[in-house]
Amino acid sequence: MVYRSLVRSILFSLPPETAHELALHSLSFIPAKLLAKQFSDPSLRIERFGLSFPNPVGLAAGFDKNGVVLQPLAALGFGFIEAGTVTFHPQPGNPRPRLFRLREDHALINRAGFNNDGAAAFARRVRQHRAGCVLGVSIGKSKITPLENATEDYLKSFELVHDVADYIAVNVSSPNTPQLRELQQSEQLTSLLSALLARNRELQKPLPLLVKLSPDLERGDLEMIVDVITRLHIDGIIATNTTINRTGLRTDAKRVAACGEGGLSGKPLANRSTRIIAELYELTGGRIPLIGVGGIFNADDAWQKIAAGASLVQLYTGFIYQGPNIATDINEGLANILAREGFVNLDAAVGHRSKELAKS
Repeated sequence: MVYRSLVRSILFSLPPETAHELALHSLSFIPAKLLAKQFSDPSLRIERFGLSFPNPVGLAAGFDKNGVVLQPLAALGFGFIEAGTVTFHPQPGNPRPRLFRLREDHALINRAGFNNDGAAAFARRVRQHRAGCVLGVSIGKSKITPLENATEDYLKSFELVHDVADYIAVNVSSPNTPQLRELQQSEQLTSLLSALLARNRELQKPLPLLVKLSPDLERGDLEMIVDVITRLHIDGIIATNTTINRTGLRTDAKRVAACGEGGLSGKPLANRSTRIIAELYELTGGRIPLIGVGGIFNADDAWQKIAAGASLVQLYTGFIYQGPNIATDINEGLANILAREGFVNLDAAVGHRSKELAKS
């Protein structure tokens, strides 16, 4: 409550990226033991792709791109953290300003462009400061790498970060790297994932591989991607990334247009991502674990994703708007919802409304 009544107003008085950097800087000075909000309830524990999660609420990629505050973030009650997206080549990202708030919509527009210190620097940092929870690492294509050399670029990042990660998320869906979304096409996706899988099998400790998809895919695209993912035995899907769609916003259209290009996240994405999760659950027969992302601000939002077919959920924009208690608040709410709805645990609830929500 203090965050929303006081701290948020201070942060929101600053340019969005400045506020983000200030939040990261502040977290880096707070000992994790002072935060300690880890929520434990047996009904929320879940195992997916060989990993055990104390609760299903994760922090999405994009908040801590360089792995600088993983320990404090873990102490805020998240069941897992996805760091990155990291690229093989360090890169500054797109010119500023590149992050914009749409407060009337509880949304963000960003075109950061994978700004990060590079996979090697990320791995060195994380080895010195382990997360203290399940850690996923999102890898993407370096902007300077031509699309035809994307596989080699991803492989180099993968090899650098695999020993500090619990799972790897292959980001082929950000709208902010030119041509990146073309990697979601069948031939390119098959080639990329096959190469990563082959290298993964050679490692002493193979990792779960997940693919992060765009919310702007049509049904036919989803069917094709599910065919590739099923055929290659990919471990999981993250649904979804940000959208380039701008319909239905409350914010004045001229102000939205003034923000320029970029991916939209937050409340306007909620229904779209939920529908895609439900469609993916139906297409896969519930056999491939899904991580649901998009417009999660409270326990009811998370419950919708779980009902649609997500075993785990992630948030980013909700964290910006709701503050550091959000993971604990959502977990407490989910435990109450499970009890109210008569489910013995989270596993039993996954996908119970997928058919209905796939048509919404």
